[in-house]
Amino acid sequence: MDDAFCNKPGNQLRDPAPQGKMEYVFELDVSGKVEDVVETLLQLHRASCLDKLGDQTAMITAILQSRLARTSFDKNRFQSVSEKLHMECKAEMVTPLVTNPGHVCITDTNLYFQPLNGYPKPVVQITLQDVRRIYKRRHGLMPLGLEVFCTEDDLCSDIYLKFYEPQDRDDLYFYIATYLEHHVAERTAESYTLQWQRGHLSNYQYLLHLNNLADRSCNDLSQYPVFPWIISDYCSAELDLSNPGTFRDLSRPVGALNKERLERLLARYQEMPEPKFMYGSHYSSPGYVLFYLVRIAPEYMLCLQNGRFDNADRMFNSIGETWKNCLDGATDFKELIPEFYGDDVSFLVNNLKLDLGKRQGGQMVDDVELPPWARSPEDFLQKSKDALESNYVSEHLHEWIDLIFGYKQKGSDAVGAHNVFHPLTYEGGVDLNSIEDPDEKVAMLTQILEFGQTPKQLFVTPHPRRITPKFKNFSQTYSHNAPMADSPVSPGEESFEDLTEESKTLAWNNIAKLQLHDQYKIHKEAVTGIAVSCNGSSVFTTSQDSTLKMFSKESKMLQRSISFSNMALSSCLLLPGDATVISSSWDNNIYFYSIAFARRQDTLMGHDDAVSKICWHDNRLYSASWDSTVKVWSGVPAEMTCTRRQRFDMLAELEHDVSVDTISLNAASTLLVSGTKEGTVNIWDLTTATMLHQIPCHSGTVCDAAFSPDSRHVLSTGEDGCLNVIDVQTGMLISSMTSDEPQRCFIWDGNSVLSGSQSGELLVWDLLGGKISERIQGHTGAVTCIWMNEQCSSIITGGEDRQIMFWKLQY
Repeated sequence: MDDAFCNKPGNQLRDPAPQGKMEYVFELDVSGKVEDVVETLLQLHRASCLDKLGDQTAMITAILQSRLARTSFDKNRFQSVSEKLHMECKAEMVTPLVTNPGHVCITDTNLYFQPLNGYPKPVVQITLQDVRRIYKRRHGLMPLGLEVFCTEDDLCSDIYLKFYEPQDRDDLYFYIATYLEHHVAERTAESYTLQWQRGHLSNYQYLLHLNNLADRSCNDLSQYPVFPWIISDYCSAELDLSNPGTFRDLSRPVGALNKERLERLLARYQEMPEPKFMYGSHYSSPGYVLFYLVRIAPEYMLCLQNGRFDNADRMFNSIGETWKNCLDGATDFKELIPEFYGDDVSFLVNNLKLDLGKRQGGQMVDDVELPPWARSPEDFLQKSKDALESNYVSEHLHEWIDLIFGYKQKGSDAVGAHNVFHPLTYEGGVDLNSIEDPDEKVAMLTQILEFGQTPKQLFVTPHPRRITPKFKNFSQTYSHNAPMADSPVSPGEESFEDLTEESKTLAWNNIAKLQLHDQYKIHKEAVTGIAVSCNGSSVFTTSQDSTLKMFSKESKMLQRSISFSNMALSSCLLLPGDATVISSSWDNNIYFYSIAFARRQDTLMGHDDAVSKICWHDNRLYSASWDSTVKVWSGVPAEMTCTRRQRFDMLAELEHDVSVDTISLNAASTLLVSGTKEGTVNIWDLTTATMLHQIPCHSGTVCDAAFSPDSRHVLSTGEDGCLNVIDVQTGMLISSMTSDEPQRCFIWDGNSVLSGSQSGELLVWDLLGGKISERIQGHTGAVTCIWMNEQCSSIITGGEDRQIMFWKLQY
């Protein structure tokens, strides 16, 4: 007899007879022999008569394993006779409060599950081509689960399987993951973070993805997706989403929101022996989930509570009362579930007309009482969704993520955030396999499944905040009677600058349509740097052949060739006004060339080894060197000095452990990023000349690094073929993509990247989609440098093939 038998159609439980006796009537719907069912019933009855719970569980497990061993997957259920079997094993299909045993089978085209009892259908089939996401799950804090989704954003999966052996789970996962490599890019928490930060995922979608990655599933009530309380005002007639006081403090767990209650809890915590915990209950458990869902899943509540509903006064009667109890109650610290921010109002309405009891005041428990500002259940959900997506929440949601999925979940940071729960709720809190006593093991597993489980930790450093829209105002004020309106946009906010941004966005949307316009071989060695005059007519290039060249785009002729030394030049730039070109050299010097006077104007002997890269902003020169330093110089333009020579004073020296190969400034020149020979990316605050973050994220030399236009992210490329996106505020590596060769240089707009590869190809990367979207054939050797004009309409590349190539966008 399977656990899932009680859910089969036709199995009925009669109400108690008037005399008080309970009468059970079963109508068996079986495809096999009735004798087999009766034999199983007798075996289960004998198991129920055993004294110890552990012995009962052991006997039931033995009965189940015996039945599984005597059966196998029916290959006649294959969709096609040409399917090739890959593996078959025993498993259970997990649904809320019930696991259904059977056989799993995977072929080259389909995943099958055949339950022993033929319920909910003889065979569950998943076409591999339809699979969008798969997650390894822990079930009962053990690595035995696997969940499969055939959609990208749905809350509920297509199948959740629990295996008897971790190896079976891992083998099946590997096979599906290998299949998916050619169809769907595997997602990490960091890749979703980048999408969320840049506004391509809503707060709701992002929380769903984090829950999934943290092993939360709608099929497992002990690990149901957890969502935060957002609104703290359930009394006003109007809901003002522009008022910060409307919202709950997302930096604190529910148990720490009430200062007086927290003081009492902390006093108890201080007196408690090890292991200490602040809260005697969790923020998510099967009981709490069913508290919210009792109106749509009464059978689960009855199953969990031995056939009875909870006391009528303890039911989910009112949104406001529930929030007040979570704020003031001695043992109530529960958060919310995704349904509070969804579209289905069923969990708020007693559509089934259930008899949920009578409260002390005499009123029957019926629909959930809504706040004064909600005119209907639909209105309540809409305003809850608007609150979740509001600017305030977008600016603070990362604080709640730190508590639930992040670095404040465990250790001293959790203690400091008043976020410590019972040790059994954490992964690794107990090793069930080490418990030999069967009764103790069953009791421990029951406690784990019923008390609540802390999500798997996804982040170990502070979570970055979201980038909120610049010109949109999502704040709205709602009243009980006021109709809902679209988000207002203030008039007059559109400007010429916005139109420029719009043209840039259009250009980047069409970056994959890049076409080669002209190409010229003007150097004898690899091109190392490109600078272009403001009007676009003159192109200056440096090369390993030790020359600076001036090329006329209009006449398509080389106009000047200047040699400063017999060593390679590494980069070049034009000073404002287009009067002076600066070149850095491997001979430790930086050279200044006057275009008007056609001569070397000055030499800055600034380093003890090769100068690898230079930048300029607001009369300051920034130089990187293989001598392990980046130096900041205060520069006075030659035209402002009496000697007609540059005058430089060193303002700061940013010291590194190894040679620095690349540097770049953010738009405001308040931050600098440097990349080293050993693969470390460093982010510096130039206002204080201090290092903010040091991120060892490449296994070889960092080839190039640059800030996004909004200065929120740094992108770096390296000899290891990786493209890494780093959050500037936290130093967190939030995305990493790999190519099969080094990407030597790049330009990007924060979402898309155009990179030059070792083989000479130009690659277009979709960072948010996690994939290479286009390959464009370019140079015959490595692409070594790349330049784009401010309007994003013209691109020039230089390569090891000694050529410069002019590219145009095709709209």
